[in-house]
Amino acid sequence: MPDTSAHHREPMTVQPQTSDGPILLIVDDDHAIRTLLTESLERHGYRVETAANAQEMDMALARHAVSLMLLDIMMPGEDGISICRRVAQRGGPPIVFLSALGDEPDRILGLEIGATHYLTKPCSAREVLATVRAALRARDGAPEEPRQYRFLDWRVDFMARELIDGSGMLVDLTDGEFSVLRAFVRRPRRVLTRDALLEDARGPDSEAYDRAIDVQVSRLRRKLRARDDEIIRTIRNEGYFFVPSVTRA
Repeated sequence: MPDTSAHHREPMTVQPQTSDGPILLIVDDDHAIRTLLTESLERHGYRVETAANAQEMDMALARHAVSLMLLDIMMPGEDGISICRRVAQRGGPPIVFLSALGDEPDRILGLEIGATHYLTKPCSAREVLATVRAALRARDGAPEEPRQYRFLDWRVDFMARELIDGSGMLVDLTDGEFSVLRAFVRRPRRVLTRDALLEDARGPDSEAYDRAIDVQVSRLRRKLRARDDEIIRTIRNEGYFFVPSVTRA
């Protein structure tokens, strides 16, 4: 591991945070990964800076008020473990490790030295996005949204994007259907207009949503019809009403 003593003596200098939202810094020597993550996160409204090594990272931290870092471990020169230690010691931004090292000792070490989350490559863009949001909420002191909810004998897992029935079977949902279900689960037992439901379901988690809201609701309703209970009620000239009570799992 390279000598980083000089880094410890240097105070961290950053520009004031702008009003354009959180700035994310991706530190990874793999150009393809930096590009894919940048494109995905920018589509969801984040400002993204990138660095291929520790030197470029230090320059980016000096130029911008970074809100969160996505950091690889195995890089030429100073590795991610050393970087995480010194950034944490200097009061830098929260760090999410994104590494091919997925064994339990690696994950534990990463969290013990200061990372807030640890993702193992390969992982989906949605998992990265959800982790970024969780880390930013934790940074801002906002309570994290529960991962799982229950209604009747159904369980929905927001992180895994899964709907599980009472027998433990996974119900296959399209992205659009899951987005609609998530909107209902977040706002149960109230009338949601089609416009409000579409806006909620189309939120930043949805990569593609080009079907009419009525089609998505109709398909979701059929998949939830494993029992006689009415789950999604149509309110004439108003919208839809999610009938069951929802609890945190």
